[in-house]
Amino acid sequence: MADNTTRKRRSGGRAGAAARRGGEVIDQMPWNPPINLDAPVEPLTPDGIAAIHDGAMRILEEIGIEFLNDEAIGILREAGCTIQGQNVRMGRDFVMEMVAKAPARFTITPRNPDRSIEIGGRTLLFGNVSSPPNYWDMEIGKKVAGTREMCRNLLKLTQYFNCIHFAGGYPVEPVDIHASVRHLDVLYDKLTLTDKAMHAYSLGKERVEDVMEMVRIAGGLSHEEFEAAPRMYTNINSTSPLKHDQPMIDGCLRLARRGQAIVVTPFTLAGAMAPVTMAGAVAQSLAEALCAIALFQYVRPGIPCVFGTFTSNVDMKSGAPAFGTPEYMRSTQMTGQMARFYGLPMRSSGVCSANVPDGQAMWETSNSLWAAVQSGTNMVYHAAGWLEGGLIASPEKFIMDCEVLQQIQRYMAPQICATGPDEIALEAIRSVGNDGHFFGIQHTQDRYTTAFYQPFLSDWKNYEAWEANGGVWTAERAHYMFKEIVSSFEAPPMDAAICDELADFVARRKAEGGAPTDF
Repeated sequence: MADNTTRKRRSGGRAGAAARRGGEVIDQMPWNPPINLDAPVEPLTPDGIAAIHDGAMRILEEIGIEFLNDEAIGILREAGCTIQGQNVRMGRDFVMEMVAKAPARFTITPRNPDRSIEIGGRTLLFGNVSSPPNYWDMEIGKKVAGTREMCRNLLKLTQYFNCIHFAGGYPVEPVDIHASVRHLDVLYDKLTLTDKAMHAYSLGKERVEDVMEMVRIAGGLSHEEFEAAPRMYTNINSTSPLKHDQPMIDGCLRLARRGQAIVVTPFTLAGAMAPVTMAGAVAQSLAEALCAIALFQYVRPGIPCVFGTFTSNVDMKSGAPAFGTPEYMRSTQMTGQMARFYGLPMRSSGVCSANVPDGQAMWETSNSLWAAVQSGTNMVYHAAGWLEGGLIASPEKFIMDCEVLQQIQRYMAPQICATGPDEIALEAIRSVGNDGHFFGIQHTQDRYTTAFYQPFLSDWKNYEAWEANGGVWTAERAHYMFKEIVSSFEAPPMDAAICDELADFVARRKAEGGAPTDF
């Protein structure tokens, strides 16, 4: 590949021309969260489902989970669980009774009701990359620590792309903001730059309480209105193997008591934090998630909970996490079967191990995304922008991933598989006969603009035309689009009084010291 400077000189104006033509940098598909039309892939037999379920229940009954949270220990003791120190054992009847209280589907309504999302059923939702501490783009050309400006730019992409349906955690950690007040600045940015469903990190009392209050203010809601229905969500990870920590459980209990949604995602890497066998890793993942969901249902029956899977394998040569592998795909499909067995919505991820937005990044991410489709996943975390096993966020990768997400959305369009008389097109076939073509006939002319998916990033020209147009590689095209999107971005509208109230809240909480940085 030629150096970046040469590429920029030869072809830097293409995305800008697109912006000038239509007021938008790209022609993208409208906001329309897809409905998964396909039957899920189910690698487990009924006996396999029963075996994994029994394994998960025996982990909970015979080995137990450590809850490093005194409040949770007290609640579970009241519920009749067996407590030894911080180890909790719970019977399968209790677990199944509690899990059955969780709704199979629910709706999160953000400050813009038009961006409401239903979680569960066959709905397939995509979210932005969340939580990498580092950033990479083609202009910088190396991995660097995240900043607030980088975070804001990735939030602009989150808002801009209609195929991104919810705003996950920080798309890159802005380490230039002190950890005690980082949540205040980033949530202010998220709530003013986006109008999609919000996430809160469950990292102790202050962060969760602050975020709930900011989401309430941004929505113009009373406390009663905020607590009447989910307006936001959190995601927590267990500390595999077989632990739940203090701040995450604390945050979830606070959210549960105020009616907000909870995603529980064990991080079970087979061969490291879980058994090397995928069935064992999935069984451990189930145990770690179900015990927490049972706790939250006991505290507030019917609170929306999502079962999250993050089961993959490690590279047994280095110990590094691997993603988008055949084992990752199968474990996601297996977990999808188990989530349906328990009647819970499911979250998975669009992840890879690649370090830059190259071919490896795209085939591993595509494997992850299609495993989400095949498993019946409802929420896909990290669907756009993830690199280096979650250590890097990249705007080029974000845009490249959105091309794939749009293709998945188009793949789910019911009209592709329609079989009415117009689709069978017998008269069109008759008119062309044995030696004509279909380009010019009326049937084609009536449909050609919407008949097929039109990419915004892929280049379908032949080699000579591509070369004559500057020979721009995919990641470079994505880089130019990123620059154009950010430079022309317009934030979604927010009432000035609400914006002022948010700013005042942030200023007051900063003056009070924000949140503690040690737990």
